[in-house]
Amino acid sequence: MFDLLVRNANLPDGRTGVDIGVTGGRIAAIEPGIEAEAGRILDAQSRLVSPPFVDPHFHMDATLSLGIPRLNRSGTLLEGIALWGELKPLLTHEAVIERALRYCDLAVSQGLLAVRSHVDVCDDRLLAVEALLEVKRLVKPYLDLQLVAFPQDGLYRSRNGEANLFRALDLGVDVVGGIPHFERTMAEGAASVRRLCEIAADRGLPVDLHCDETDDPMSRHIETLAAETMRTGLQGRVVGSHLTSMHSMDNYYVSKLIPLIAEARIHAVPNPLINITLQGRHDTYPKRRGMTRVPELMAAGVNVALGQDCTMDPWYSLGSADMLDVAHMAVHVGQMTSLAAMRQVFDAVTVNSARAIGLDDYGLEVGRSASFVILQARDPIEAIRLRATRLTVVRSGKVIAETPPRLSTLSLEGRPQSLDGSTYAPPAGT
Repeated sequence: MFDLLVRNANLPDGRTGVDIGVTGGRIAAIEPGIEAEAGRILDAQSRLVSPPFVDPHFHMDATLSLGIPRLNRSGTLLEGIALWGELKPLLTHEAVIERALRYCDLAVSQGLLAVRSHVDVCDDRLLAVEALLEVKRLVKPYLDLQLVAFPQDGLYRSRNGEANLFRALDLGVDVVGGIPHFERTMAEGAASVRRLCEIAADRGLPVDLHCDETDDPMSRHIETLAAETMRTGLQGRVVGSHLTSMHSMDNYYVSKLIPLIAEARIHAVPNPLINITLQGRHDTYPKRRGMTRVPELMAAGVNVALGQDCTMDPWYSLGSADMLDVAHMAVHVGQMTSLAAMRQVFDAVTVNSARAIGLDDYGLEVGRSASFVILQARDPIEAIRLRATRLTVVRSGKVIAETPPRLSTLSLEGRPQSLDGSTYAPPAGT
């Protein structure tokens, strides 16, 4: 007797016609043709059942604030940072919580059940830190929220950057963050990388740095981050986010750099929607798109995860908490259109992202948390192509979101046709 039984599922690894049995909030069985009773039965109808989507890079303190107090007219990173500086004094505890909870509800409906969010610590009030710690508590039953202590104005460039970072960590923020390319000089940027890695090592915490988010090919803080990761013994616990300067670097230097990143076991987190929007703004033509060298990093064995980064905030006026949108854009801008590459991109918004942020109890394996998504698609490639509807979202064995399938016009037989090509019938037991 299972609490929940999913029949006839396709899995991302290529297995088809598999049943998934759930007991006590955990996966108890994954095999074909399970003969058992269940409190609830869902028929996946040969559709894809995936582990939840994971966003390894987001800014929840700013989300859904578009237009307050004004819009980013140039569309640049630097105007976005300046605009955020204007917005920070206007923030209230209640407004940050309200916007964040609205975003979390949207995320869950899209099968996004884990988010790592950077939170600015350069406001001496630490208002956003305290608000998002409250949000983390409120959403815990249905979404894993990690917080990064992020000195948006620079660890050294901000008057109280380091002191506030320590205060945020003492309050319970999970990860050490930074932004070396926004320090006043390259030397101060490198010094900030060293200091932040030392702080993380002393406290036993991971590191996640906004690193080289610029079109300047001489911004090479990722090289310093790789060296400091190994010096401080943080291999496998460090994320280099954005890495857009690699888009503009010469190939010879990159041929040295990528092996260093791989040696340090740094996780790379590009943010396709934002990177191609903010970068290249100073170019005429040819115009650089900015996303880092995803295929080359993957080929070298670097764990590449893809982030959403922003939704309707000073940096980005779009966004929908949909990691398949992120994957879809990555396929295009990274020219990753082979079947194998598209499957890699699907991994980059699921299992790779889970690995990047250190989620242990994750994945479609017996004994792990029964958290997964039934998509209106047959396989990962079709899921990306269609930005597939998330039909059912399950968290710890409980259905927490459901969306009707998208249907086309009636067929000659008079039955609705699903957009994934199957004839739709309501799942058994629902």
